[in-house]
Amino acid sequence: MKKIALVGCGRIMERHVEAIGANRGIGIALVCDKDESRAKAASAKLGVPYVLDYREIRGVDVVAVLTPSGLHPQHAAEIAECTDAPYVLCEKPLSLTLREAYELFSRIDKAGKVLLPVYQNRYNPLVVYVKNMIDGGQLGRIHQFICNVLWNRNDDYFKIDWHGTRELDGGVLYTQASHYVDMVHYFFGDVADHKGIGGSLRGFEVFDSVSAAMSFHGGVVGSLNATVCTYKKNYRTEFTLIAEKGTLRLAGTNLNTIEFWDVEGREKPDIDFTINHVYGKGHDTLYKYIVEERWDMFPSRKDVLSGIRLMEMLSY
Repeated sequence: MKKIALVGCGRIMERHVEAIGANRGIGIALVCDKDESRAKAASAKLGVPYVLDYREIRGVDVVAVLTPSGLHPQHAAEIAECTDAPYVLCEKPLSLTLREAYELFSRIDKAGKVLLPVYQNRYNPLVVYVKNMIDGGQLGRIHQFICNVLWNRNDDYFKIDWHGTRELDGGVLYTQASHYVDMVHYFFGDVADHKGIGGSLRGFEVFDSVSAAMSFHGGVVGSLNATVCTYKKNYRTEFTLIAEKGTLRLAGTNLNTIEFWDVEGREKPDIDFTINHVYGKGHDTLYKYIVEERWDMFPSRKDVLSGIRLMEMLSY
């Protein structure tokens, strides 16, 4: 049985608790939060001990960093250096700047530990299906994509102390759309060139809306539009792919439905890709990979660094 410690008892912790509970062979051994009331509440709910300082963590296999975005590099590095856990799982984004990301990987390496970045949308069954088609050549040469992440985060969301701040949030590409930045790297590789513009339409320290055009070394061109300013509630997430041998359009929660399909020699797949959770089921899969020690299924360092490079260039 693999033991995991959760550091940060905020909003995303519940998704990790559910995902761990969906897998055999792994269990929560400890929780940590500097706010003792939150640590106590999580401890009581889960029936495990708590600590207020992650430096005190001992005897677990994995420590999951679930703290505010801008604190991820500091927390992940110090956990690697100060605990005996061999693996450090870190929620997205890994960092807000490329410099911090390089420093984090360096410190992880020096500590002799392994960093596991969380980009759970890679494990979305429909995303995996399309990735296999691209890599297998069924779509021929890929020409263009359009990805839109058109969401709402209301004023109450931004009352959380670190949301909307330059120091800890990073903006819409980091906190909401980073999974889709990672997805286009997953599909197409490294970005060769990009141009983008962002706006802080609601007066935050960071961009709440971004539009970007980019090209990849393989020749693919595309655009990514992201906002948290849609009226009242999330509008949609959508991804259109235009290729030599087909056109397809994905939509729905975390891109789990096929809205359009016209692919040479291939009928629309008769597969239920339904995801009944706002975060998708990717966290379940990543914990399955941890149990199975499938470390190769986590994003490569190259992909992570390329994604952070793009987010930083378009967000600051």
